Amino acid sequence: MPWSETRSPSPLLFRRHSSGDPKNFASVSSSLLPAFGTVVDENHLQRKKYVIAPYDYRYRWWQTFLVVLVVYSAWASPFELAFRKAASGALMVTDLVVDACFAADIVLTFFVAYLDKSTYLLVTDHDKIATRYVTRLWFTMDVASTLPFQFIYRILTGKMQNGDVFGFLNLLRLWRLRRVSELFKRLEKDIRFSYFMTRLSKLICVTLFAVHSAGCFYFWLAIHHHNSENTWIGSQVHDFKHRSIWLGYTYSIYWSIVTLTTVGYGDLHAVNTGEKLFNMIYMLFNISLTAYIIGNMTNLIVHSAVRTFFMRDAINKILRYASKNGLPEGLKEQMLAHMQLKFKTAELQQDEVLQDLPKAIRSSISQHLFRETVKNAYLFQGVSDDLIAQLVSEMKAEYFPPKVEIILQNEIPTDFYVLVSGAVDVLIFKNGSEQILSKLGSADMAGEIGVLFNIPQPFTVRTKRLSQVIRISHNHLKQVLQADHDDGKKIISNYIGYLKSLKQDMLEELPFLTELLSDMNIKLTAPNEEPQNPEASNSQQDADVKGGPETSSPSPSIMPIRVIIHGHHPDTNTSEGDTLGKLIHLPASIEDLFKLAEKKFGKRGSTILMADGSQVEEIDAMRENDQLYIF
Repeated sequence: MPWSETRSPSPLLFRRHSSGDPKNFASVSSSLLPAFGTVVDENHLQRKKYVIAPYDYRYRWWQTFLVVLVVYSAWASPFELAFRKAASGALMVTDLVVDACFAADIVLTFFVAYLDKSTYLLVTDHDKIATRYVTRLWFTMDVASTLPFQFIYRILTGKMQNGDVFGFLNLLRLWRLRRVSELFKRLEKDIRFSYFMTRLSKLICVTLFAVHSAGCFYFWLAIHHHNSENTWIGSQVHDFKHRSIWLGYTYSIYWSIVTLTTVGYGDLHAVNTGEKLFNMIYMLFNISLTAYIIGNMTNLIVHSAVRTFFMRDAINKILRYASKNGLPEGLKEQMLAHMQLKFKTAELQQDEVLQDLPKAIRSSISQHLFRETVKNAYLFQGVSDDLIAQLVSEMKAEYFPPKVEIILQNEIPTDFYVLVSGAVDVLIFKNGSEQILSKLGSADMAGEIGVLFNIPQPFTVRTKRLSQVIRISHNHLKQVLQADHDDGKKIISNYIGYLKSLKQDMLEELPFLTELLSDMNIKLTAPNEEPQNPEASNSQQDADVKGGPETSSPSPSIMPIRVIIHGHHPDTNTSEGDTLGKLIHLPASIEDLFKLAEKKFGKRGSTILMADGSQVEEIDAMRENDQLYIF
């Protein structure tokens, strides 16, 4: 089978073949990202002989094992410098085993593919891999830190030498510490591990290494001083050179910790000039180390408490604002409840969580969360799936605590709401008291009467318990409906059906509704009222369909335009009542507008003028809230 037929068409991430497809993308930062416009062949490494994928799980385990050996090297190198007797005993065998493992890793590195930083593609050519490794500093330092100089000297000369030269050469093993740094960098980006615990572990490791190294070097100074009694440990421990190794190590670590923590009991102190110089250097280093530790710990603690800090700060601002402006206690409690709920539901807030994601992903999430709720809302029942998808993709989700007003009576209408969960009351304020008109639950709508009629909101909507709503913009709904007349007519039909089913106490708060529906030739009946003469009703419907001159009426537009009509010439002086005019929905034709004006003013007109005196000849030229003069 040719190569072009076996390669993956468009993989998003390089997949580790030996470990199977990744099931968890928590460590996606460690995956290889292809360059734009390139195709990564995930089977290429499989067919390439003697090439190791750098993210193969077996190679990763090998690297983790080497990190454990690095920890040993970081402890043993300063220890063997200070305590030479330990370097020629059991530790020497252990050192040889550890060096053999790192020597094997050097050989293995010649077969590990690497990532080309210019193309972000894996390079699997053996010559390029070898050239890259040998020509870099890493190869030289890896070899220097792996060679067992003391053992080689013994083989070549047949003598055992424990001089300081070999002790300092062993310090080259500290080059291996870069592996530990790389491990912590990878763990910090892996969300499967706690960032706080990873950083804390790193700080502890740095501190322990500093304490151990300083103690070993300080003991080395005492060992090499010409007068052992004139040293920091010799003044306390007689003949310390011939005492137990672990006794000297304990004293060294004790001094290092006391100095690092700036406790300074004074029982172990510098005696000669060399020790004083080393103490000064170590204490200056401790200042930097302490600042590094405190800075990191402060960042970790502040990061974990930053949300609490912002919440307390916001609450204090609300309390100061309410106190300064003399707000009533009930309103202040609503403000505090809403602010607390905002922080408690921060992870669920749609805008905050999704703002950095691509629009396609945000739309898919919105479809998953709110599609069924919107489809169950009465206004959108029976409309196309495309319309639902366009509406849901732009909806905004919000949470409201109990006893909080979502909509206020007489406020300007800009949005209406679909209730996702919870419950709300629809109420009015009359004669100084509240009157609950209805209760709404999941998939019910609130505020749509004011928005669709373009009037101040007639009712107040207040939550009964914790409620989640999705907000629909009036402008967005209008834009969507302009492109789909069939869905627009269906929405108008659903809306009219809802208006016909309103309870009497709600209709009493909308005195214009009966007249408005009458203008649109819609018969308003009670919810359970049946037509007394079905045949007559059917005949009337047939007449409407045939379009008879007396019974025909324009079907309502998708989003009705409201205009104000007057029954006189614009230059005619009239009384105040005539000046206000009549607010109507614009009909579908000029002729229908004349009929409607005749019905309103009791006289037939033949001319329509605008407020500036220009004559209207086409109905499409009129806009929302135009003043029309018909005479």
